[in-house]
Amino acid sequence: MHVSMWANGFGRIAMLGVLSLSGLLAACSGKSGPEGAGSAQAGVAPAAASPTAPTQQSGFVSVQGTHFVLDGKPYRFAGANFWYGAYLGAPDGVGDRERLRAELDQLKAAGIDNLRVLAMSEASGFKRGVRPAIMGEPGVYDEQLLLGLDYLLAEMAKRDMKAVLYLNNFWQWSGGMSQYVAWATGGSVSEHDPDLTGDWNGFMQNSARFYAIPEAQAWYRDAIRTVIGRTNSINGMAYVDDPTVMSWQLANEPRPGSDADGKANADVYVRWIDETAGFIRGLAPRQLVSTGSEGEKGSAGDMDLFVRAHTTANVDYLTFHLWPSNWSWIDHKDPAARLESGLATSLDYIDRHIEVAGKLGKPIVLSEFGLNRDQGAYDPASGTQARDRFYQAIYDRVLQRMQAGDAIAGSNFWAWGGRGRTSNADWMWAPGDPFTGDPPQEAQGLFSLFDSDASTLGIVSGHARAVHALPR
Repeated sequence: MHVSMWANGFGRIAMLGVLSLSGLLAACSGKSGPEGAGSAQAGVAPAAASPTAPTQQSGFVSVQGTHFVLDGKPYRFAGANFWYGAYLGAPDGVGDRERLRAELDQLKAAGIDNLRVLAMSEASGFKRGVRPAIMGEPGVYDEQLLLGLDYLLAEMAKRDMKAVLYLNNFWQWSGGMSQYVAWATGGSVSEHDPDLTGDWNGFMQNSARFYAIPEAQAWYRDAIRTVIGRTNSINGMAYVDDPTVMSWQLANEPRPGSDADGKANADVYVRWIDETAGFIRGLAPRQLVSTGSEGEKGSAGDMDLFVRAHTTANVDYLTFHLWPSNWSWIDHKDPAARLESGLATSLDYIDRHIEVAGKLGKPIVLSEFGLNRDQGAYDPASGTQARDRFYQAIYDRVLQRMQAGDAIAGSNFWAWGGRGRTSNADWMWAPGDPFTGDPPQEAQGLFSLFDSDASTLGIVSGHARAVHALPR
């Protein structure tokens, strides 16, 4: 996940009728927030998702030149970020398997068949860290949460969906790299907690220390082996033999450090990507490896560094993210105010990354993009006119470039919030609350696409169907 603008200092509408949306929307049985946050948009009656029909599972995704291939045909996808999928799959007490099954049905009905999911989190003292965590301390793992990942993958397999699983996080909300640094140095994450100190440059530089600490890398590799070497307790499938897993991702948004000082870490950062990707490739040779990078903006603003990091043969395809309101291209508190100029900059960002991928001869995926609700609101009952315009423009450009045969192979919007709701007055997540697409360090509703967001869901579904209709 990106980091919010206020925390990181640099940092058409396709309408579906009520009947066609009924397969997409499910009753909002999670907690309802203030001002009717749990209600569906006017004119749309939520309906229970239909039972999942048996689906024949496809094979492994592979790469040929600048395209993905699946069962001998081009594979292009419209996907979602679903970071908390493994948490929902955990047994009662943390998870909500009924919600998970219903929401996978919703997503599949909408044409969304590729999900990007957090596969490792670390227990931390961060103010806004997710709790519980998969790794309690180095080498110690919460089997209940790993069972949740088993359950998620088994349910995705039933629906012939593909997963991109990331194994670490540059940011604080899941513990991540800074927690490894604290374990290795005996320090406390609190002194570098940006939600306490407000010092994002300092946090990022501390997080980037991770790449060069041998002990931290050894623990990280143990975590990688633990997940990739796992056999699914639900269906008996070894993870490495499961075509549900499209790709293993090194981390969520790995960076060389801050924009101001990160370039000093460039060499160790590029070496870490090459060596870690090679390690994963050795463990899971039939599955793809990707970095999780934001692109140029996550490479100290240096496109050449982004290219260097993805030149290695151990990385199968490129990723990039798009956060125009976090990057001040669009007004965070009023997305409509500078929407058109921000869109122009965003579309240029997309085009430049596709061109880079084409020159490298690899596919590229827009694996995160999002925009705030109207007037910067968090309430699921608030409007999404600017967001809808943004989604449609991004999807139009992605589809256009796909139709042209360019290197763009898919996208994952950020993020699916489903029926998750908060009842907290400050809109922030607290342990025990339902999960949404917004991680704990951000307001629950900031970027989430909820099951009641009928117009946006219509756009997402329209794009998914257009992608699936491309020649194969």
